[in-house]
Amino acid sequence: MASLDDLKKTFFDECDEAMQQIEIGLTDIRSGEGNDETINAVFRGVHSVKGGAGIFGFEQLVGFAHVFETVLDGLRNGSLTATPDNLDVLLSASDVLSDLVQMSRGGEAIAAGFGADVRSALEHIIEQGGGAADDGDIAPAEFDGLDFMPVAVNLDDLGADDVPAGDGSHVYKIVFRPKPEMLKKANEPLYVLRELRKLGEAEIVANCDDLPALNDIETDAPYLWWTATLRTQEKRASLDEVFEFVMGDCELSIEDLTPPPVAAEPASPAPVPYAAAMNEVGALPVIEAPPVAPAMPAPKAEAKPNMAKSEGESGGGAGRGKPAATTTRIELERIDRVVNMVGELVISQAMLGQIVQDLPESTSMRLVQILDEVAHHTRELKDSVMSMRAQPVGSVFQRMPRLVREVAAKTHKKVRLETHGETTEVDRSIIERLGDPLTHIIRNSVDHGIETPSARIAAGKPEEGVVRLAAEHRGGRIVIEIKDDGAGINSERVLKIAREKGLVGADAQLTEDEINNLIMMPGFSTAETISDISGRGVGMDVVRSNIQDLGGRITLKSARGQGMTIQLALPLTLAVMDGMVIKVGTQTYVMPLSAIVECLRPSRGEINALIGTHGMLQLRGEFVPIILLSDLLGVDAASGANTERVVIVTDNGDGSRIGLVVDELLGHQQVVIKSIEESYGAVPGIAAATILGNGRVAFILDVEKLADLAAQTPITNHATTRAAQPALN
Repeated sequence: MASLDDLKKTFFDECDEAMQQIEIGLTDIRSGEGNDETINAVFRGVHSVKGGAGIFGFEQLVGFAHVFETVLDGLRNGSLTATPDNLDVLLSASDVLSDLVQMSRGGEAIAAGFGADVRSALEHIIEQGGGAADDGDIAPAEFDGLDFMPVAVNLDDLGADDVPAGDGSHVYKIVFRPKPEMLKKANEPLYVLRELRKLGEAEIVANCDDLPALNDIETDAPYLWWTATLRTQEKRASLDEVFEFVMGDCELSIEDLTPPPVAAEPASPAPVPYAAAMNEVGALPVIEAPPVAPAMPAPKAEAKPNMAKSEGESGGGAGRGKPAATTTRIELERIDRVVNMVGELVISQAMLGQIVQDLPESTSMRLVQILDEVAHHTRELKDSVMSMRAQPVGSVFQRMPRLVREVAAKTHKKVRLETHGETTEVDRSIIERLGDPLTHIIRNSVDHGIETPSARIAAGKPEEGVVRLAAEHRGGRIVIEIKDDGAGINSERVLKIAREKGLVGADAQLTEDEINNLIMMPGFSTAETISDISGRGVGMDVVRSNIQDLGGRITLKSARGQGMTIQLALPLTLAVMDGMVIKVGTQTYVMPLSAIVECLRPSRGEINALIGTHGMLQLRGEFVPIILLSDLLGVDAASGANTERVVIVTDNGDGSRIGLVVDELLGHQQVVIKSIEESYGAVPGIAAATILGNGRVAFILDVEKLADLAAQTPITNHATTRAAQPALN
């Protein structure tokens, strides 16, 4: 049996999913893209949080969620209009609800007045006609289909007559009597009955026998109870789901009144030959049949404007007959153990491949075929396991709307955030480290990029700025793009500040892109004042460092007056990668395949020695600087007149390219990434390590850090380049 801690963990995991659903839904409604089902989805999310919180006794969370839910119910039943001001309050309520969930998760003490201003705003909306208004404020016909009628009825006989049969429907008699605990947890009986009503055709009767005189009524006591007859195509499990959160706080009985199948009629007598029968009957008089009473029409779905259904929803609809997707929750630690085992399997496979290469060809032919099959299955297993550990980036994206709202409010700007590709998946380990860089970039876009409404109008732009956050899979990586339509980077000002800080020389000639990339240098800031938003100079350089630590790269493009675009290209996983095994001298290294543009053996005429450089490679009309990897890594290059070195052209991540000179390419191989920082700290130019098929350890190179290292290393002896030229021939 699960412990209370396990149940709480499950509850908070579900809260995370619900909060994502609430945030996305409210954002869609605010942008005009929502519909009635969006409102229902947001309501269900808040109701789910409230129901679970009531079970665990999180009273402040329950109380706030109840007021939030009441306003949303007003949106559903049409008594509340979704004005921009009301939606802004709901978005703020979503932020408060998220904070309450996180504080409840951490066991923090919640101040009595926490979120009081937002709660007051919600209550003000209710007073204006939203949600659970007084009975006199809403006509019975507007009460969302419950249709309570004052009738005299024998409850014992309710549902005994007119029971349909033979159409596959089920008929249930439900007696629902709330206990005081149910109301104390802010669970509304009417909401439960409303969900019951969605399952099919229901007759619901309230019993008022326990209702005392007006002077004796207590506001927190349940005096009413209900009896209902429900005709539905649903199974019993669907009814149990309706009462799931109140099961222990009410008296509930559900009786199946569905009649047994009708017995087959007796067999008809043997047929009489047609001709003989007609001769006996002769001519029959024509008899007009009496008019047939019209059949009872099938119950129509009530076309309430705020209660639209989407296919597959738990309410009645076309999607009901479809089987639901089966899912299960697995602890992340278990998945991590499987990932580690797959990594060891990849290493073992590489070792087998090494052994097979050392066998005679006559012996190894069949083994090679089997090993190819093992490699294929290992790759499929790796992909499947990594997909289990993958998570959609929406879990990070959902934090950004609140950030945009808060920064826009502090800077008195109007900003809209557009998100795309929230379902794009990436490894969980990357998701966990992606939040901080994205937060800083989005904050900068709103604070520095987007102009004030008056400045935008003067520039001929809409007063509302737009920040676009998108994700997609591209070339074996995930690419996240942050784009705004703000003022862009003021290149002249950036260059002036960089010279004042001594980051570039006074006579340095830089391109537009090089100037723009100066904002990612340590300590650089264009903010004139320091605030709680930005201006401390600790920012984009940290973002760049964090992205590079993830094995990714960051690129920046800006157009003056049109905005700025930042792209983050990240690996899909930090566990297993495709690499090129190379040899430099007697040492073996692995270079990430995603960083390699091409490999070539240049001729003597394609290498040019330039003062202050290792050399330049002329490649299709462009000049690419080349670097002897042996010099950077401090190892001896292979000697011998017959050595033919290879230049690997790589992408630095900022659009520039370099050529790394190596002694030999040993081939492409899948490798398992092993961190070395815990044991050896950060090693310049080295990202991690791996175990090769021969059992030896090889370092995985960090191409971008190698390029930075080369730029910082002075060239004092150009004999290296001249000596390299014959070897490159």
